[in-house]
Amino acid sequence: MNTDLLTEDLKKARSSNQSFWLMGQPDVEVRKLKSGEWQVEVHGFDYFDTAKGELVSGGKGKIAMWLLDTDYDGKTFHISQAFFPGDPDAWEKLQRALKAQIDPEAFEKMRGITSFPFQPGEHRRIAVKVIDFRGNEVVRVISLGKVANQKTRR
Repeated sequence: MNTDLLTEDLKKARSSNQSFWLMGQPDVEVRKLKSGEWQVEVHGFDYFDTAKGELVSGGKGKIAMWLLDTDYDGKTFHISQAFFPGDPDAWEKLQRALKAQIDPEAFEKMRGITSFPFQPGEHRRIAVKVIDFRGNEVVRVISLGKVANQKTRR
């Protein structure tokens, strides 16, 4: 049993005592490029900090990983692009886990918050999944037919 389930510990306002966080949708900007391709930039996410009792902006620095499905069918999230902006050792950890050699220069581009340009898929809908350092994840689905170089913030 986790300590956060014990009544006495719930009185303490420590983040380690929180069973869950309520997170909002990812804060993203979708752009149509002159080439006709699209690009996504992630600005962060919001969450409700139960210890403080307030809404807090997660910001870019709290993102452990974010994923992009460039042709979301409404059923299955298919990872088209993956980024690890918040953990400077992510690729080293991945290299150890896969027992493979990873080119650090090639993957340095995947530390960012901006996707690689992509062509819209058959469904003309994308999904952006943001995962924080606690493993909490949120997904935002955006129809490309309704977006024209605008921020899709709440």
